[in-house]
Amino acid sequence: MATPQGEVRRKLPSVVDIAYEQYKRDLPRYRMAKELMSHHVVTATPETSLDTAAQIMGEKHIGSLIVMEHKTPVGIVTERDLLSKVLALGLFLTNEKVEDVMSYPLAGISLTAKIKEVARLMISKKSRLAVFDAGTLVGVITASDLVKSLPDVPETDVNIDDFMTKEVVSADEQTSVINIAKMMGTQRIGSVIITREGEPFGIFTERDLLTNFLAKGKALFTEVGPECSQPLIVIPAGTSVHRTAALMALKHIRRLPVVRSEKLVGIITARDLVEAYAK
Repeated sequence: MATPQGEVRRKLPSVVDIAYEQYKRDLPRYRMAKELMSHHVVTATPETSLDTAAQIMGEKHIGSLIVMEHKTPVGIVTERDLLSKVLALGLFLTNEKVEDVMSYPLAGISLTAKIKEVARLMISKKSRLAVFDAGTLVGVITASDLVKSLPDVPETDVNIDDFMTKEVVSADEQTSVINIAKMMGTQRIGSVIITREGEPFGIFTERDLLTNFLAKGKALFTEVGPECSQPLIVIPAGTSVHRTAALMALKHIRRLPVVRSEKLVGIITARDLVEAYAK
């Protein structure tokens, strides 16, 4: 298939191998929450409007805000909340507040928790984790933070085929961004593969929506084609969890379409990799 995807596919072995070698050089075998977490915690209050929350997340290039009330962390609001609980329902961010969509209680873990414990709690809570030191909020851990540090152990030698999502949602490049946003929100997915003349060539993610549109107040009634990330970076089916994590870490991305014989057969996310390791 003579497509940009096919061209990327042919280059992948060297890209993955380079990423993997760099990943192993930088990777301690065991780590704790304090070494994984993001130390700078960005917050909002329950009364913060969602358009303000979106602007903060977009400008900081983060996917969530910890919600504070009376100096106490009480919940979390994420980019997925904006999609599934507001845009997917035809509502407007300017009319809603953080307290209307935030998740609570806040899932938390100790500063000294080992990486395996962090992974298992993240999967069981289906959420990012706040990190506490003697009751004080000191950091946040996301699936992307974990992927940067997954140890080289038997659990990560398994391949991605059993953990990827096999039903890949796609849309033509002429589809409007607002319709893509509604699609992601109603189906609770973080990305849509964008096609041109039926062939995949790019990807549009919830982070693209947040950073390039919601944070800037930019109109959503534009075609998604020019707004998607391209060329499409893919990973071959059968690749190990560890090598896939290495490529995600190197490219600073959270999801990879999976190909077999240059055909798109699934998509693997950072959370999928964490789940594979946690089992």
